[in-house]
Amino acid sequence: MEDPVARRRSRRTGPPIQARAGDRGLSAGTRALLVLVVVLPNVVGAGVVLVLAAWVLPHDLVDAPTLLLRNLIVFAGYVVLAVAVGAGWGHLLMRVRPLRVDADERQRRGWERRFRRVVLGGPVRLAAVQTTLWGVASAVFLLLNVFDSWRIALQVAATVLLGGLATVSLTYRLVEVVLRGAARRVLEARPPSGSALPGVLMRTLGGWVFGTAVPLLGVVLAAVAALALGTYDVTRLAVVVVVLGGVALVLGGAVITLTALSTAAPVLAVRRALKKVERGDYDVDVPVFDTTELGLLQAGFNTMVSGLRERERVRDLFGRQVGEDVARHALENDVELGGEVREVAVLFVDLVGSTTLAATRPPHEVVELLNSFFAVVIDVVEHHGGWINKFEGDAALAVFGAPTDMTDAAGCALAAGRVMAARLAEEVFSGSTDLGAGIGISAGEAVAGNIGDRRRYEYTVIGDPVNEAARLCDLAKDVDGGVVGSGAALERAGDEASRWTSVGSRTLRGRTTETELHAPVDRVDREAESAGSGAGLTS
Repeated sequence: MEDPVARRRSRRTGPPIQARAGDRGLSAGTRALLVLVVVLPNVVGAGVVLVLAAWVLPHDLVDAPTLLLRNLIVFAGYVVLAVAVGAGWGHLLMRVRPLRVDADERQRRGWERRFRRVVLGGPVRLAAVQTTLWGVASAVFLLLNVFDSWRIALQVAATVLLGGLATVSLTYRLVEVVLRGAARRVLEARPPSGSALPGVLMRTLGGWVFGTAVPLLGVVLAAVAALALGTYDVTRLAVVVVVLGGVALVLGGAVITLTALSTAAPVLAVRRALKKVERGDYDVDVPVFDTTELGLLQAGFNTMVSGLRERERVRDLFGRQVGEDVARHALENDVELGGEVREVAVLFVDLVGSTTLAATRPPHEVVELLNSFFAVVIDVVEHHGGWINKFEGDAALAVFGAPTDMTDAAGCALAAGRVMAARLAEEVFSGSTDLGAGIGISAGEAVAGNIGDRRRYEYTVIGDPVNEAARLCDLAKDVDGGVVGSGAALERAGDEASRWTSVGSRTLRGRTTETELHAPVDRVDREAESAGSGAGLTS
């Protein structure tokens, strides 16, 4: 029996990531893209901040060439240093040592946990690195200018800080996109918990705050500075508003677009998979690549589809065991023990010569013959609207008219018996003199329902038509053509009755009255041609 502790641990850690010896986690292409999406936006953002701080916002800095030159020199040096430090720091945070060839299960598990933390926490880790570097830059420029002018120092520091926050937000979204493939790999092993990382609400609010509110805050601060300090004339203020407004539109649009795409992509993936499920295709899985509640939605959809696949598999197996109509009836209705009286038709077919066959042929040949025999029986019965109630060794009982009603159950059963006899002779018994089948058909009222106990039951049909069909099957084994129908079946049949003719009557075993016997017209005609008379089966 499985250890409960091990079972809980398995649920917590999930199945292992498919890692191979030497696996470095992130591919070379992913690492190269991470460098690109981290370095390029921050360099561009730094350039934008430089233009704003030097030539747009603080008018006094333009009028102080020495101070401006000093800021430009420090800016150039800090950008180079920050790129180098950020790249190295980020590399260490995102590094996953290669999995050793001789790694045991514990070491493999540790590697997988490290890889999972790196991938799922990658955007936050790299954003923290960039935020730290931009925060240090803001402090550096504050100290660089505060001894010359506290007003210039505050303006430059605020510009650097606000520009850095907006740039980091854009970088965060880009890193999420780049790591989506790796996230899919680790989330396939274990879905997200939905609690450790920012959710959909925080993602949306963060997109608005850093993509729109922060740039607009720069516009507000410029207006406040103009009102409080009076350093801007109308033209200067208009330039400031136009530039900052343009930056807010471009940067805000980029951040909000990436945020919307990050939110919409998992939903669209689920929607596409849902359309396939609606069409009856349950062999579908949604790639889980989102770390928020949307990732839980993706994983939950996969769990749901897995349940539907299992349900469909059980339903298919159930239908194969008891018949599709009975399975559908059981699934759509409450199962109750007991039965009801129904008008049904019954076909009983039994293989002739099976005892000799089992004694003289290898088992695999016997099984192949039985499978061929039953394949024809099932195909003919289902084609005529019936279902196989049970197999009894080398015999089968087919029912027409239960559990679903049929307008001409007797006619369908007679037609099935006639076609079945012809197909068995041609497809299964062709060329064999010691094999054949007896087919008996009857009709009438019978009790149909679930028989047994609540713990184990089956849907079956009990009554005189069943007994009569079994007796007719035994009788049919000794006649040419191998198929006999009762008078009760012919009385209830529709157009199919014209294809049958009376061949006499007989008192069947276990019965006190005679049963009218009928055979297909073409079989009687063949007998008449070969024997020169139309003699039938008489008592």
